[in-house]
This record gives sequence, structure tokens and C-alpha cells, in this order.
Amino acid sequence: MSKLVIGVTGGIGSGKTAVTDYFSSLGITVVDADQAARIVVEPGRPALQKIAQRHGQDILTDEGTLNRSKLRDIIFNDDNERVWLEQLLHPLIRNQIIQELAESESPYTLMVSPLLVETDQHLLTHRILVVDVPEEIQLARTISRDGMSRAQARTIMAKQASRQQRLERADDIVDNSGSLEQLFQQLDKIHQTYLDLASL
Repeated sequence: MSKLVIGVTGGIGSGKTAVTDYFSSLGITVVDADQAARIVVEPGRPALQKIAQRHGQDILTDEGTLNRSKLRDIIFNDDNERVWLEQLLHPLIRNQIIQELAESESPYTLMVSPLLVETDQHLLTHRILVVDVPEEIQLARTISRDGMSRAQARTIMAKQASRQQRLERADDIVDNSGSLEQLFQQLDKIHQTYLDLASL
């Protein structure tokens, strides 16, 4: 993988999607770890069968897909189950990401992951771009977008790297606490930087 790969991360509610959608509109391939995580548990995939064997058919919807909210409840309340699930899924997700990165044909590629710095996914990247917002904005956005309680949103944030930990790992930082216009102005400059780096 000699092509430039930029890791994009940020806490829940930081606006990673707004950032990656904009890069995508500029013709940049976006490889999404969350999307890869969905692909590896699609019906017919071995991972879904293993999850159903462990938790029973109740973990599936009537359509035979993974009931994500049930699984989320299980792993948030039981660390052993979370560890078991991560050991099953992380290698599969990594392989899916590597395959998608290899298929990218844009000048550079973005790899977006909420757990970029918490897992070894950062090893697949050359630089890290952190989408940063104050924690209060993260909470407010998450609660309004996902309809979850403040306590649930705080629990998810506690499982992720802290804002400080992410910023310490960042090569580039974009501030997403303002308007979309302000965000896009920052992204235009960063895009040019990445094009320059990719042409070296």
C-alpha cells in the first residue's frame, strides 16, 4: 500500500460523516470501518453464524440480520462479551478494510474509523486527521441524532479514546464546532495538502 492513506477519526457526534462526505464529493475514496463492520456480519457470513450460536436466534431480526441494539445492550453490560466479539470481528473488519484500500483509485484514500487510535487500525494509515469538537457538542449532537439518553451517550464516549488522547495522535485537526461553511473551508486546504503529499 504505497498510496497515501489518511486515517479520519473523532468521537461520537463529532461530525466525521460531514467531513468524509465532503472529501467524497471531491472524488476521494472513503473506506469506512463502520461499513466494513456491517459487511462482515451480513447474513451468510461466518461471523453472523458464530454470534447466533453464542447468543441464540434472538440476536437475529425476523429478516435474519443482526439485531444491533440487542447486541449493543449485551456488550455494554458485559465486558467479557465485548472482548469475545472484538476478537471475532476485528480481524475480519481489518481484512475488509485492507481489501477496500487496495481497490481505491483516488489520489489518496480516507479510512474513517471511530476507533482508529484505540485499535491497530491506525497502522493502516500514513497520517491521522482528527475531527474535533468540545465534548458538550458531542453529547448534544449524539442525543439529538440517535435519540439516546445522556447517560448512554456518556457511556459510549467513555469507551472511546478521550478528546485529549485523540488530539495527541493527530497529524491534522479540523474544528467542527462551527458552520458547515467553516468546516468546508478548512477541508479545502487540507485536501490540497493531501494532494501535494500524494504527488511526492
